[in-house]
Amino acid sequence: MQRELKWFNAVKSYVHPSLQEQRNGSNKTPKEMFTEEHKELVKEGEKWMKETASSCIVAAALIITVVFAAAFTLPGGNDNDGTPNFLSKKSFKAFIIFDALALFSSSASLLMFMGIVASRYSEEDFLEYLPKNFIMGHIALRLSVICMMIAFGEAMFMILSHKWLPLYLPISFVGCLTMILFSRLQFPLLIEMFLSTYGRSMF
Repeated sequence: MQRELKWFNAVKSYVHPSLQEQRNGSNKTPKEMFTEEHKELVKEGEKWMKETASSCIVAAALIITVVFAAAFTLPGGNDNDGTPNFLSKKSFKAFIIFDALALFSSSASLLMFMGIVASRYSEEDFLEYLPKNFIMGHIALRLSVICMMIAFGEAMFMILSHKWLPLYLPISFVGCLTMILFSRLQFPLLIEMFLSTYGRSMF
């Protein structure tokens, strides 16, 4: 639908303004003909956008739940005064920073995808509004996954840094595989949409 709108606007830019509202034999303007011919495409685009955004909303909500709970269930526990036992460790500071980043980025992603679901889905929305929200939402969701896995790695390092440190490397490796798998599944779609929205014009 985005590509069709770009074609329509490109052709429109070459047509004299006095002819842009001229009616055909069916007493319809070019814009009315375009809307009529693309009704089904708009419906298909709306259905796909809503289904994809809903799936991403579930993922973002799960990440928010996990990282929010992790912020109040700190690794190593607290002492009698409520001070975290690992407060002096650098890895603890890294854990808090990346856990907070995961929370903020997943919240941003959730808002972006909720904006997609609540959109009015007019023709013009498919040109910039929906693709931009989709791109920003996916980038924020991807960032939240990365930050969550880094926070998990830092927590494992703090817990296993005494006698079980050799386990840290294989656990971190599995975590990296998870991020790579997630990126590989969604990255081609994100790149295609990014190029169609921000890339060089087809004209």
